[in-house]
Amino acid sequence: MTPEASTAPTATTTPTAPPTTSASPTVRQVWTRSRGVLLALVILLVAAVAIAVVRSGAQHGSLDPRSADATGSRAVAELLADQGVSTRVVTTLDEASTAAGPDTTLLVARPDLLTDRQQDLLHSAFRNSGGRTVLVAPGTPSVGTLAPGVDADATPSYDSTLSPDCALPAARRAGTADTGGIRYSTDAPGADTCYPSDGLPTLLRLPASEGDGDTVVLGAPDILQNERLDQQGNASLALQLLGSRTHVVWYLPSLSDDSATDAGDRSFLDLVPSGWLWGTLQLFIAALLAALWRARRLGPLVPERLPVAIRASETAEGRARLYRKSNARDRAAGALRSTTRTRLAPLVGVSPAQAHAPEALLPALSARLRQEGQTLRSLLFGPPPRDDAALIALADQLDALEREVRRP
Repeated sequence: MTPEASTAPTATTTPTAPPTTSASPTVRQVWTRSRGVLLALVILLVAAVAIAVVRSGAQHGSLDPRSADATGSRAVAELLADQGVSTRVVTTLDEASTAAGPDTTLLVARPDLLTDRQQDLLHSAFRNSGGRTVLVAPGTPSVGTLAPGVDADATPSYDSTLSPDCALPAARRAGTADTGGIRYSTDAPGADTCYPSDGLPTLLRLPASEGDGDTVVLGAPDILQNERLDQQGNASLALQLLGSRTHVVWYLPSLSDDSATDAGDRSFLDLVPSGWLWGTLQLFIAALLAALWRARRLGPLVPERLPVAIRASETAEGRARLYRKSNARDRAAGALRSTTRTRLAPLVGVSPAQAHAPEALLPALSARLRQEGQTLRSLLFGPPPRDDAALIALADQLDALEREVRRP
């Protein structure tokens, strides 16, 4: 009798301690099975890092007066310095608000990065300061607060280089410039609307309600970038817009600013984006449809006939191969011994319920074979074999024992 020919072990338990299993995968098996997944994860991680490095390098120093990159603004700062205008970079709302004054031009490089509260505080600081505020390409999230009465059009300008077509002296002296970007509309009194595209301006100058201050809304950052400064009238327009005061405070909004995380008096629900309830309902409906789609049966279980009849010997051989692949010699030996005990018990007058009890089976076998009980105990209830050779020897001994008991 071989492991492949054995049947499954019976559900009856024996009084002896269960043998330890050796079905746990080894380190080598775990590495063989998981190395493909680990390799895929490493490739994804390397790709993500590479993409992040490329994208961060492309935007490094954008509109930064200290940067000599193509999208930086160091050239503008140096030209302003030649005219006696100082440039100071600030990254917090407190610094930008404190710097607003009649002799200062406050440039906000990326207004859309400011929160609603930051926009309100900044507008309150420069509204009646008497200085100039330049907003670079503000969109719908910020232009209505920082420049009241101005709306951003949803359709941008398709032309980059535009003509001034206005009475603003700075624009007339500069001539054509690369201001094409966001287009604006306004009903503010006394506003200068310049560089129009399809009837809507891309540069606005809004005089303050009190004092000599004003606000300039610029639809594109091109005239401030190093790579575009020497084209068209970009340099002239940039110097005139930023050089009207003796100091330029260049505000680069940063996410590290404490004011960016200050929620004020708003609660947690106020910070949740609008439409979250509708989005949650959509997810619930999608999950419900997925559950219905994946459901196998919507009624009671129905027995089905197997399309192919499988021989018992094939099942036994398949289980034996699984035991061998996982080195489960203890389970294979347990199956062989349990099946042998089940078949021997009726031959020696022991009930099937007592077939796996050593105190009932061993005396009956010893009386039948006239052998020592210790040898039979080691054979039928002993420890698992150490290797495959010992397992084969155990199968041969159990087979010989059964033949001897069946011998008349």
